[in-house]
Amino acid sequence: MRENRIRKNWSQDKAVLCGWLAIPSSFSAEVIANEDLDAVLVDTQHGMIEVQMAITMLQAISTKGPAPMVRVNWNDPAPIMKLLDAGAYGVICPMINSREECERFVKACRYPPDGYRSFGPARGLLYGGPDYFEHANASVVTMAMIETREAMGRLDEIMSTKGLDGVYIGPSDLSIGLGHPPTLDPTAKEVLDAIDLIYKTARKHNIVPGIHTPGGKVAKKWIDKGFRLCALSNDARLLAAQVKSEIAAARG
Repeated sequence: MRENRIRKNWSQDKAVLCGWLAIPSSFSAEVIANEDLDAVLVDTQHGMIEVQMAITMLQAISTKGPAPMVRVNWNDPAPIMKLLDAGAYGVICPMINSREECERFVKACRYPPDGYRSFGPARGLLYGGPDYFEHANASVVTMAMIETREAMGRLDEIMSTKGLDGVYIGPSDLSIGLGHPPTLDPTAKEVLDAIDLIYKTARKHNIVPGIHTPGGKVAKKWIDKGFRLCALSNDARLLAAQVKSEIAAARG
């Protein structure tokens, strides 16, 4: 099976720098995948992307070296299995609030006896190789999003779920859940304390902590802290920021 670059980095205690796609375009996906990234993620939760478009974007990512990832729109086995069959090597699942929810997510990503994923990998075989079935359970990455006050009260039970590889922090939803305005770069002490607790609990359970960021400077801060998967905003936000910068320069 084709090596999963995410796991390779983690085995060497290296951070995974992840591109994030919200624009429904295979060309946009190919452009981002051509950059020096370790993974590129197709966001079907908040991105304007349906499953069929996600498949073409995964194909575009596969023309280069970054590992293909997805964020599913909910903890539903149907889209999880569909996108894994389409060749995703990692899945981030939003709004995981309990051990039961986490188990349901992880098992949807694993073939029996470790889970209940149905066999029919289709494009997974084309991308991963003919021995996909033998190695998929050990290769596909599962990350549960910690975003709510409820999840904060159940960190140990969530993170001790068998087969869970990591947790991923959405700072905006976490901030909202704790009673603060949404932001990708929190400054409220309660939110920063929550992020620190998530990080420490992940390390205690020997799983990988990840976090979403607004850009490179903040990503560097969290990587230096010890986070091992950081996404850089998303393609739509980066495009808008660059356009605004160029307009400002042109207008003096």
